[in-house]
Amino acid sequence: MGDERQDAIEQAWDGVVATARRTAADGLVVGTSGNVSARVGDIVLVTPSGVPYDRLGPGDAVGVDLEGRQVLGDLVPTSELALHLAVYRDSDAAAVVHTHAVHATAVSTLVHEVPLIHYAAAMMGGPVRTAAYARYGTRELADNMLAALHGRTGCLLRNHGTVTYGSTLDQAYDRTAQLEWMCRLWLTASSVPGHSPALLSAAQLRDVREALEGYGQPG
Repeated sequence: MGDERQDAIEQAWDGVVATARRTAADGLVVGTSGNVSARVGDIVLVTPSGVPYDRLGPGDAVGVDLEGRQVLGDLVPTSELALHLAVYRDSDAAAVVHTHAVHATAVSTLVHEVPLIHYAAAMMGGPVRTAAYARYGTRELADNMLAALHGRTGCLLRNHGTVTYGSTLDQAYDRTAQLEWMCRLWLTASSVPGHSPALLSAAQLRDVREALEGYGQPG
């Protein structure tokens, strides 16, 4: 059982590093901004503070328990640890992705809720809210985020970035990518002089959510 647990931790850490590198490669973060985590039982594996993702290897794993006590590794965990732990304590999330995606961050400064420009909002559980501003790394930011995430799997952080979660790292990342794309779409449509983009109604979004329940391959 111990070997199986160790294998699961090593596999999850590899996924955390790969996902963090993906956020950088796709332009969702700059430098060491943003962070990624994954939960394995009662351990949360999280990217370290201030270390470039391309320098992280198998021996650099950083793990904490759900109270934030470090139980694995020597590197200091991300300064946004409270944000990640709040998601895990409040949901069934297995992975969390936080980025400073340009378009989503721009939208966070403009609206309290992302306008329903596209049915991709259904993938987040409904209209994506913007959490009230608080300084990074604070409990206040984590609390504001949880309020914005209520009934959702993603939100914006005002003047800061995005947070999404999922049952896998791939799902959490895909939700981040969809949120950034949706914000870019709204900004693009809103920039045309003399025109306002058509938006979906709440009923239309509910229809999409129902349709998505049967989306994909069976099983």
